[in-house]
Amino acid sequence: MTGVPFERPESLGDRSELTDEEFSRREKAVEVQRTGSFVIGAWGEPGRAQRQTSLIVEPRNGRLPPMTPEGERRSRFLRSSWQDIWFDSVSDLDTWDRCITRGLLPSMLPAQYSNGIQIHQSPGYVVIRNEMIHENRIIPLDGRPHVGARITSYMGDSRGHWEGTTLVVETTNFNGKNAADVAGYGSPDRGATPNLRITERFKPVGPGAIEWSVTLDDATTWARPWTFAMKLTRDEGQGVFEYACHEGNYGLTGILSAARAEEK
Repeated sequence: MTGVPFERPESLGDRSELTDEEFSRREKAVEVQRTGSFVIGAWGEPGRAQRQTSLIVEPRNGRLPPMTPEGERRSRFLRSSWQDIWFDSVSDLDTWDRCITRGLLPSMLPAQYSNGIQIHQSPGYVVIRNEMIHENRIIPLDGRPHVGARITSYMGDSRGHWEGTTLVVETTNFNGKNAADVAGYGSPDRGATPNLRITERFKPVGPGAIEWSVTLDDATTWARPWTFAMKLTRDEGQGVFEYACHEGNYGLTGILSAARAEEK
C-alpha cells in the first residue's frame, strides 16, 4: 500500500479505483522506486502497485474534511524535520524525529520502510506490535471501561470487542501532542485534540487478509468524521526487525548543530 496516496488527487473525483491506464502508470512508478533510488532500493519497501486511489474512503472524494478554526490553529504549531524550517531546540522536532512515537494511527500506516505489524491474540486480549518505533498496543476484550479522563498518552487507551468475526477497537484518552509526519502521507492525527476518538475494524476478507478500516472523530479539529481503509496481508516470510531509533538518531544532533553553526 506504500504507493497509494493518503488523500486522493482531486482530478480523480469520487473514483475509488484506477483505470487500467492509470494503474499501469502506477506500476511503472513503483518499479522506479524499487530500482531507481538508492534510498528506496537499498532498504525501502515499495511493495506492489494497488488500484485503490486513496487510503481515505469517506468522504467519497477521498480527501480530508475541512479543519475547524481550532484545528488549523493547532496545526500551525506542529513541526517536523520533513519541513524546511528552523529548529531552535529538541522540543521543536516531532515525536517521530525524537524516537518517541509515530502516534496512532501513523504507527500502522505504510511508510518507506519497517512496515511490519504483528497481531497476537490470546484469551481476553489482542496485542498489535509495530516494527517502527517498536510499540505494542495491548487491547483488552473483556468489556472493561476506558481509564479515567485524566490519564492520557500518545497512543491513547484502546478497548476491543467482537461483532461477529470483526474485531472493533475504540481508542480514546489521547494527549493531543502527536505531530509525527508519515513520509509521503502527512499525519492523520495532525492537529487532533484529546477529544479524538478512533474506531478501528479488523475484518477477515480471505485467507491471510484483513480489511482494516478506521474512523476518526474529533469535532474540535475536523468539520466531520472521516474514514480510511486498506488491506493487511499476512506474510509468513516477513519478520519484525529491531528498530534501534535512539542508537542511530544522529540526525537530531545534526539538525540542531547545523542551526547553531549558521547562527554563529
